[in-house]
Amino acid sequence: MKVLAAMSGGVDSAVAAARAVEAGHDVVGVHLALSRMPGTLRTGSRGCCTIEDSSDAWRACDKLGIPFYVWDFSDRFSEDVVEDFISEYEAGRTPNPCMRCNEKIKFAALLEKALALGFDAVCTGHYAKVIRDQDGNPELHRAADWAKDQSYVLGVLTHQQLEHCMFPLAETPSKAQVRAEAAERGLTVANKPDSHDICFIPDGDTRGWLAERIEMKPGVIVDQDGNELGEHPGAQAFTVGQRKGLRLGRPAADGKPRFVLEIRPKDNKVIVGPEALLAVDELRGIRVSWAGLPITEVAAGARFDCMVQVRAHGDPVAAVAHVERTEHGIPVLVTRLLEPMRGVAPGQTMVIYQGSRVLGQATIDSARSTAWDPAKVS
Repeated sequence: MKVLAAMSGGVDSAVAAARAVEAGHDVVGVHLALSRMPGTLRTGSRGCCTIEDSSDAWRACDKLGIPFYVWDFSDRFSEDVVEDFISEYEAGRTPNPCMRCNEKIKFAALLEKALALGFDAVCTGHYAKVIRDQDGNPELHRAADWAKDQSYVLGVLTHQQLEHCMFPLAETPSKAQVRAEAAERGLTVANKPDSHDICFIPDGDTRGWLAERIEMKPGVIVDQDGNELGEHPGAQAFTVGQRKGLRLGRPAADGKPRFVLEIRPKDNKVIVGPEALLAVDELRGIRVSWAGLPITEVAAGARFDCMVQVRAHGDPVAAVAHVERTEHGIPVLVTRLLEPMRGVAPGQTMVIYQGSRVLGQATIDSARSTAWDPAKVS
């Protein structure tokens, strides 16, 4: 099989490519250049897609004896990931750029180009696995190592994309084993730190980065009953669940801290309240997609049991879900949580599971608590 190995410059993608070569596939390595002006060096484990990462990817391919290319996807990345990130914050939502990158770049633009060039599959170092059902249809499942499981960030993959995905690390029991294998193979990235944070904000200062790109206007901070408590420098600078940086002069009646409950950029308001009101029990999601063929209940509009996860390494919560349709026929995924989930923000991604299988995902449009009616704040 002709396989395109996506080489990030990290240890996972290097070992995944090595396993694909060892399995007898015809493998070609490619590194994605996502910025026209990348930093020359990483800062510890911050950032990715730098010149250093490109060099590490080349050295890994050279060691494996496979061709290596760099593909410039910077324009697509800027439009589909960076601009989307900015526009979501402008709308008062908290986006997950890694989800958009997987959806729009690594498993859309990359796979599209790979298939056009005659490749059969794209191989990555993600910890997840594809299992075929009795009819041969692909399903996305959690990896063997739950501590490193990355099925959440792959929840955006479609049935067609899963047909051409290869995850050689699926059954690997631990990251330590991957590093040991890399060292045995003589790969120089064996002890390279994992990357984290947002790759295009390597210093981790999201608020400062956004302030240079979004017009911030002062507005009011109000409590859950609509009482004005203070001012803020710009509603888009806050996220749901935030506690620090509110700078409220008037303490709450009970003396306890307040947290951001909701952001309303159109009214330029930040609504705050007690921690208890961060617990939500209903999530409504838009931009719905299914990882593989949807289960029968989806087409029938019936309710089904599932587990809901809203963060890459968050704990899944039991729920009952169903799909509603807007008047224009657009699907909305509604999940009612059997136990409240704390601090969920619009813009985050909810991925739903049955057992180890990923059913699909949606972008959270609203997160509701039965203990508080947002309509009280006009």
